[in-house]
Amino acid sequence: MKSVGWLLTQAARLHRFHLSEQLADKGLYAGQEQLLRALVPAEALNVSELSQILQVRLPTVSKSLNRLAKLGLIERYSESSDLRTVWVKLTSKGHALAEAIETSWARVEADLMNDFDEKDKRRLRRLLRRAGRNLTEALGGDERQFDVQDNVLEEPTNRRD
Repeated sequence: MKSVGWLLTQAARLHRFHLSEQLADKGLYAGQEQLLRALVPAEALNVSELSQILQVRLPTVSKSLNRLAKLGLIERYSESSDLRTVWVKLTSKGHALAEAIETSWARVEADLMNDFDEKDKRRLRRLLRRAGRNLTEALGGDERQFDVQDNVLEEPTNRRD
């Protein structure tokens, strides 16, 4: 019998692959869409706020912002009252793409939950949140400190850093 962790990893890998296929024709990589989605409800967010919302480290957010800026999807700026704080907002192109991303996410979600009834969906969400809390606690607390680079997940390793 396969372990829950193995099954979860396989499901997550397939979800990411399916989403990557949806995003590739939009010029995005999996993960970048989450940053765009985080900016939709806000006029602007600073980089620290994005880091907190996405639960990733600041360098991870900065790297994604660089790529999205090159695509013309976001704009960065500072206010004269505090030049140290970098603010980020979607461009009109970014807003348009964010709408298309929602459609892609909905399609992948529909495929993922295809034969689940509402009770199963609620239960799965509850169990996954609980599993995440358990692992966060086992690792010592803050989920953001466990952010990993994409390629770390590609090749299994037996060592623990």
